[in-house]
Amino acid sequence: MRRQAITRPRDSGVVRTPDGRALGWAQWGPVQGRPVVFCSGAGMGRDLGFGADVLDRLDTRLICVDRPGVGASDPAPGRTLNDWAADVDALAAQLGLSGFGVVGFSNGGPFALACAALGGADAVAVVSGTDELAHPRFTGLLDPDVLALVRHAATDPDGFEDAFTGTDADTMWRVVMETASEIDRALYADPLFERPYRRALAEGFTQGGAGYARDLVLAFRRWTFDPGEITVPVDLWYGGRDTSAVHSPDHGAGLAEIIPTARRHLLPQAGAALPWTHAEEILAALARRSRP
Repeated sequence: MRRQAITRPRDSGVVRTPDGRALGWAQWGPVQGRPVVFCSGAGMGRDLGFGADVLDRLDTRLICVDRPGVGASDPAPGRTLNDWAADVDALAAQLGLSGFGVVGFSNGGPFALACAALGGADAVAVVSGTDELAHPRFTGLLDPDVLALVRHAATDPDGFEDAFTGTDADTMWRVVMETASEIDRALYADPLFERPYRRALAEGFTQGGAGYARDLVLAFRRWTFDPGEITVPVDLWYGGRDTSAVHSPDHGAGLAEIIPTARRHLLPQAGAALPWTHAEEILAALARRSRP
């Protein structure tokens, strides 16, 4: 199993959105490199990036941003996926990014696609991303427990959020380990990965679980944008040994048909942890697909 280095960010900071909220960010790689915004997985704080050992070679500046209510970012009650695209555009303006790509991992997938549909991203990679699980094309394909969550999010979104607000970093770690495939558990349990990952979870849940719960309900309900209207290039990356029931039941095949600009990469022997096993392939493909 390949694994790229995990390092602390080169620097970090906070920008302000037009309504005055703080957005926390951290970055790796050359400051003049091609900017790539990282929408990380569920509950993960900004300090867990990926590809540290290839960023210089690829001339890529990776910027991980905390979603509202997670880590160093202020809450935004009632926010939507569309609002996230506006937040990322505000971050880009404050950091002086003239163009940028976006990578969305796991539960960050819908947020990355929102940036493709509504924001200023010029290319997007969805990596082991949560699909639109509430879409009718998944009727009969969802795990029964996931189907129950999707129905709960649709019929009682406030109750759904309340049910997950008590989640903390330790609970999140246990859920990840209990639901991951064998190949992913081997990576996650490696002390070289476990320590920074659990540190990022602790950071992500600093304000409690409300930010995570809001992310979850947004991902599990019908999305507030149409993926079929995306016009920028999108790469969909999935591992054939990714067994997560909340990623994509068909490993992105349906998304590839819906998104007119999509290109799907299915790696049969890989798991879900592709940012930390296939960083160079993901980032190099994103750079090739970006506008000049």
